[in-house]
Amino acid sequence: MRLAYQPPYDWPAMLAFLRARAIAGLEIVNGDCYTRSISLDGVHGWFSVAPGGTDALALTLHFPEPRAQAQIVARIRRLLDLDTDLAPIHRQLSADPLMARLIASRPGLRVPGAWDGFELAVRAVLGQQITVGAAIRLAGKLVAQYGQPLCCAAMPAGLSHVFPEPARMAGADLASLGMPRSRGRTLSGVAQALLDDPQLFAPKASLEQSLAPLLALWGVGDWTAHNVALRQFRQADAFPAADVGLLNALAALEGGPVSASQLLARAEAWRPWRGYAAQHLWTTL
Repeated sequence: MRLAYQPPYDWPAMLAFLRARAIAGLEIVNGDCYTRSISLDGVHGWFSVAPGGTDALALTLHFPEPRAQAQIVARIRRLLDLDTDLAPIHRQLSADPLMARLIASRPGLRVPGAWDGFELAVRAVLGQQITVGAAIRLAGKLVAQYGQPLCCAAMPAGLSHVFPEPARMAGADLASLGMPRSRGRTLSGVAQALLDDPQLFAPKASLEQSLAPLLALWGVGDWTAHNVALRQFRQADAFPAADVGLLNALAALEGGPVSASQLLARAEAWRPWRGYAAQHLWTTL
């Protein structure tokens, strides 16, 4: 089916983000096509997205329950940020000459989202204080050991599992995958918190309401909470000011070291779209 969007839309940038974070067995990026496995209420399937002509992407969906189609499409649209009107965002951010320059070079840049809140939280915890590549390798081990084998028709080569369910991770010794024991404890705690509150990753009315239940979890700090708020709750003003990539990007662009407090002060001018400003900074790297 056709996934329409309001142009401009920078599919190469979105694809580059997904390619850099593709988990073995769960996701594939081939050429200009993104493919991944999905699980919904215990039912498995998969989808592929590729360019689809004028102002649209082309979606191929394999899922055995037709009644779930609308929900799946909505989640894919959120994952790919297809429903955002960039015009008011650009008007606000372009008051800053640096942002005006970045927007002019990538006018269709969107903020990648997530298929699932729990999966995103796990990815964010795995990424604490390590490189993207190291975090993805850990995620691959997690999926291979705790994810269910993908069970559906016409599976593309390279897809083998769905992402682990929280019940399989809540009591597991995840440090055995090769991470610090404290991080394994955090992952198990996030899984248990979702079992205790199935609405943990449901949309919230404000950024503060999105951050509060995450920051209450052991081992989840400001960086992790803001990443989840930005990509799962779609809080466009979420802004992980201590992110090393943001600090490095601004330092490179403006020719000098930048502290987290200086970045946070600079970002006041970018409200209420600090998350889109962050995406422009990250993309320069």
